[in-house]
Amino acid sequence: MSEHYAPVSEHLDDIAEGTSAGHEMEFRDLEAARKEGRRKMDWALQHMPILQELREQFEADQPLDGEVIGMAMHVEAKTANLVELLALGGAEVAITGCNPLSTHNDVSAALDANDDITSYAVRGVDDEDYYAAIDAVVSHEPTITVDDGMDMVFTIHEEYPELIETIVGGAEETTTGVHRLRAMDADGELKYPVFAVNDTPMKRLFDNVHGTGESSLATIAMTTNLSYAGKNVVVGGYGYCGKGVAKKAAGQNANVIVTEVDSRRALEAHMEGYEVMPMAEAAKVGDVFITTTGNRDVITREHFEHMKDGVLLANAGHFDIEINLDDLSDLAVEEYEARDGVEAYEMADGRRLNVLAEGRLVNLAAPISLGHPVEVMDQSFGVQAVVVRELVENAEAYDAGVHDVPDELDREVAEIKLAAEGIEFDSLTDEQSEYMNSWAHGT
Repeated sequence: MSEHYAPVSEHLDDIAEGTSAGHEMEFRDLEAARKEGRRKMDWALQHMPILQELREQFEADQPLDGEVIGMAMHVEAKTANLVELLALGGAEVAITGCNPLSTHNDVSAALDANDDITSYAVRGVDDEDYYAAIDAVVSHEPTITVDDGMDMVFTIHEEYPELIETIVGGAEETTTGVHRLRAMDADGELKYPVFAVNDTPMKRLFDNVHGTGESSLATIAMTTNLSYAGKNVVVGGYGYCGKGVAKKAAGQNANVIVTEVDSRRALEAHMEGYEVMPMAEAAKVGDVFITTTGNRDVITREHFEHMKDGVLLANAGHFDIEINLDDLSDLAVEEYEARDGVEAYEMADGRRLNVLAEGRLVNLAAPISLGHPVEVMDQSFGVQAVVVRELVENAEAYDAGVHDVPDELDREVAEIKLAAEGIEFDSLTDEQSEYMNSWAHGT
């Protein structure tokens, strides 16, 4: 195992020179970085009532006592509050990034100052150091994994299978990771239980729709200083994330075009009032392209060849494979940075196609991005926390494979949120419950 890869606090040069999520903020020293990271975390926690409630419960009950949690996540202020919650519950936590451009160095340094947490996340690392940091997390010999994209689970299965016997289970946060896990499970290769947090209602209905929709559009607007009003915004994919992007773009007076490969989703988008067409046709008229599929090669050479001058290309899927940058680079006669976070590819005919955040997850990898709104991530991370607790308390109930989050846990998180907002709601009477659960009642 790669035990020699240093925690973030030993990357003092990276912190001192560098930035937090691309902001031009130089830190005098490591202590200054930690202070700024803590300030961000404290602000986020003020607006995370679910995690506040769970912090009290976990600190009092110590449900994770003796566990070692290995995490590969977007290391920023909201995630950091989940990490500290798990540590307060009794766990030793080791964490690194799940995307080379989504780490906030100051937040990573603040986490690493906690005696129960080791953070290896540093923004802007190359592929070698990215995977070396994952190896370093695995060197802690985790008993539970928490992933965003499945790189941690994959690494353990491929390189450290001897650890699987002592792993209680895991949790996966995002669509791409769940797709990979389900494929792995179908092949009989997933050797411990993992909860598909992404697929639970509290994640899909809020994080994917409102979180991805709002944060992606906000990041693109702030990065480019351009408006959506009157523009043709092409949304690649109409899953939960695509629905959110389309809905929020329409709310900002854009003309929304949806591309899809699934007939029912294409019909759904049509019935919601959006234009639906193949990407080959959308490429000719689009002004802003946002991919949300989790699949590769959504936008390729055949599309670049027909795009208008000045188009914006952004990816709101997990990995940087949805926009084929190799094809784009082959077509370009010149590449240059048009603006912070915007790479212009100039074609032979003078057209400029602009790629945001290197084609990576735009709402987390762009220079001024901050990720999903705090309130949204409070809900998703609340589900992550109760799932980890469930793995420890009821491990024997789950065999190796992908598992849905138990409905009562999802509802627990929703009820904490409603209580914090002072919102009351109805409940079924005994008679109503009996009626709904019986097949004997006729007309």
